[in-house]
Amino acid sequence: MDVGALDLISELEDIIDKGVAVPFTGRCMLDKEELLEIIQEIRLKLPTDLEQAKWIKAERQNIINDANKEAEEIIKIANDKLIAMIDENEITKKAMAAAAEITTTANQEAQAAKNSSYQYADYLLENVETVVQKTIRDLEQCITIVKENRNQLK
Repeated sequence: MDVGALDLISELEDIIDKGVAVPFTGRCMLDKEELLEIIQEIRLKLPTDLEQAKWIKAERQNIINDANKEAEEIIKIANDKLIAMIDENEITKKAMAAAAEITTTANQEAQAAKNSSYQYADYLLENVETVVQKTIRDLEQCITIVKENRNQLK
């Protein structure tokens, strides 16, 4: 099973929680090698998380492109229908009104799809940003604790 950076941070938290308390200091003793090993694993996982963020960004662009293509196709279909209706003299006015309505609806649907794509991509990127920021904060806390423990040992 592939362990992500957040899982490794949870493991760090567990190790810190289970650290042997040093009486009267509010501090605990931790296995430096074990902590450093987990931190190294986190460093190896972060590029994977960043690659996932890049993938999400590319996927967002693909969704937007697909929405634009779909909108263009809907508009083309609407225009084709409009041209066909114009050829029929008696219903030309109705055809023009229907074509305008179809075009408006198509534009609204295309815009809605595009907006939805932007919102979804933004949501995914926001989540990735939050995870990366939390990971960095947690790592900084772990490094601070390790430094404090080293200083106490000296």
